[in-house]
Amino acid sequence: MSLCTRCGAPFGCAMADGGDAPCWCTELPPVVPVPGVEAGCWCPACLRAHIAAAASDAALEKRFRRDD
Repeated sequence: MSLCTRCGAPFGCAMADGGDAPCWCTELPPVVPVPGVEAGCWCPACLRAHIAAAASDAALEKRFRRDD
């Protein structure tokens, strides 16, 4: 069992816990790294929220980007 380094919630991480199956996080978009080298693993709720926030920020940036 792993502990989320963001919120402290316990969760299963196949990579850290030595499971045979791929970790649940491998099914999420790989384009959003957890910030900071020391961040460690985040629980499903925190990682999904981080991905959603990053996607929202990217969409806003694209919407308001000006080509000068």
